[in-house]
Amino acid sequence: MRDHFIPLILASGSPRRRQLLTEAGYAFQVIPPDDSAEQGSELRESPRELVVRLARQKAADVARQVEFGLILACDTIVECQGHVLGKPLNREDASKMLRLLRSRIHHVYSGVCLWRRPNDKILANVDVTKLRMDNRSDREIEEYLDSGEWQGKAGAFGYQDRHHWIHIIRGSESNVVGLPMELLAEMLAVMARN
Repeated sequence: MRDHFIPLILASGSPRRRQLLTEAGYAFQVIPPDDSAEQGSELRESPRELVVRLARQKAADVARQVEFGLILACDTIVECQGHVLGKPLNREDASKMLRLLRSRIHHVYSGVCLWRRPNDKILANVDVTKLRMDNRSDREIEEYLDSGEWQGKAGAFGYQDRHHWIHIIRGSESNVVGLPMELLAEMLAVMARN
């Protein structure tokens, strides 16, 4: 029986990723990686390289704790005019990010890593969504900051919070929320064949 069913393990504490998986009908358990697995950037690392490396680090951290299962890890960042925006450190950081994003085209990058235990087969890929944020007023930005909804979100903004501020030009909506479900389905199909 063990050969036919490999449990899916989400290596994330993100409620948005849990919600996306649940809504798509996946059965899974959650084992968040250690905070240290999300650290570090390297010089001259592209947004694609960064999110793949961080997703692999998260998956590797959880893989050390798991004997059997398929670990799913994801890392998401926002890139705008050459600036890589992760989760804001505080309100001031969030304010700077939102003011950079308003009226501008930007991209959401998500690195997705599947790591199967015990054979340690690894599959990693990247999804990119192109977006534009409306020109929101300082007052609107301050109201959003007051809501606290920016906390824990790459680029200090949750598409699902005030999606009318953001317009997807090209790509996956679920990627913007935090887990590209279309890419995940493709990767799970590849993993199942191997």
